[in-house]
Amino acid sequence: MPLVSMTDMLNKGKSEGYAVGQFNLNNLEFTQAILQAAEEEKSPVILGVSEGAARYMGGFKTVVNMVEGLLEDYKITVPVAIHLDHGSSLDKCKEAIDAGFTSVMIDASHDPFEENVATTTKVVEYAHARGVSVEAELGTVGGQEDDVIAEGVIYADAKECEELVKRTKIDCLAPALGSVHGPYKGEPKLGFAEMEEIGHLTGVPLVLHGGTGIPTKDIQKAISLGTAKINVNTENQIASAKRVREVLAANPNMYDPRKYLGPARDAIKETVINKMREFGSSGKA
Repeated sequence: MPLVSMTDMLNKGKSEGYAVGQFNLNNLEFTQAILQAAEEEKSPVILGVSEGAARYMGGFKTVVNMVEGLLEDYKITVPVAIHLDHGSSLDKCKEAIDAGFTSVMIDASHDPFEENVATTTKVVEYAHARGVSVEAELGTVGGQEDDVIAEGVIYADAKECEELVKRTKIDCLAPALGSVHGPYKGEPKLGFAEMEEIGHLTGVPLVLHGGTGIPTKDIQKAISLGTAKINVNTENQIASAKRVREVLAANPNMYDPRKYLGPARDAIKETVINKMREFGSSGKA
């Protein structure tokens, strides 16, 4: 099945009360594991690619070719979107779209509101003309993800969210409401009242960044309030690294990367399957 944009899968998730997971790619094994999990679970899936991860893997075109090759070789039948995570500029979003990405996030949340609107509008114009979906962000999600470092959490303003969606015509919105990138220090505290208001005012599917470590009850509540996309990366990275350490500790003379990266791939796949079931997307393809 060819790559698709996020629009239909997120609108369906929002209307039917489940969320689609965005699982970030870091290398070949991550890509294999996520696609295998999606096919087995018959779940739509979003492959997130940060600018740093794309550089590590060779570039946007290499990532798209790798994904498309696996779609064919694995005979993937479920909807798959490839999404630029935290696009830093209009030029980077264009570069990803031109390389074959079917969805982009423009993160101009660090800019003044009017600049965010102006930049996001330009991205939407370029993307929508090519059938590509667009995500934008307001407020500040804490923690660090690749090149994106944020000190503390700044909640998104509901009225600004409404205005951003209305003026830019984005397909989904990531309002910062207490989640963080990377491991949590203590219990996550999500702003559910704000989430409900923003969901009501904007009408678009909401996105929850920093999905690793959020309790299932909070995930379910967020989904009930219009969250239709949940991003997960750290949890897969931790599971992968843990499995590699275990295998190499048990086999100190091992040197064939397939023999320790294969088990790491299995660990990622297990984690993704559990998340798909938790988000309610299994069987929804």
